[in-house]
Amino acid sequence: QVQLVESGGGLVQPGGSLTLSCAASRRTISTYTMGWFRQAPGTEREFVAAISWSGGITYYADSVKGRFAISRDNAKNTVYLQMNSLKPEDTAVYYCGARERHTYSDRSDDYDYWGQGTQVTVSS
Repeated sequence: QVQLVESGGGLVQPGGSLTLSCAASRRTISTYTMGWFRQAPGTEREFVAAISWSGGITYYADSVKGRFAISRDNAKNTVYLQMNSLKPEDTAVYYCGARERHTYSDRSDDYDYWGQGTQVTVSS
């Protein structure tokens, strides 16, 4: 079973940047599709970005396209989310998910393992 731990969240002003990390342990994630999701209070968990097992293909929600970048380092068993030009509406708990199948999905139900989440707050 894969264990995922997110880090890097915090308070940032609008227009600022943050980089989230998702470190995996117990098993390698090198063959997994990895995704980032977020959940604001009173809302459902929503897709943010995903990356193929090789890192060669990435997918983004329209709301973050051009501002966020997902990447992975399989040697370090870690996935990253670089967030730029942050907006107050990006405020949420951000979760890292691992999907055993190689096919892409933007549905949280299709991911097999989750981290505990890291809070991102964008406010002046």
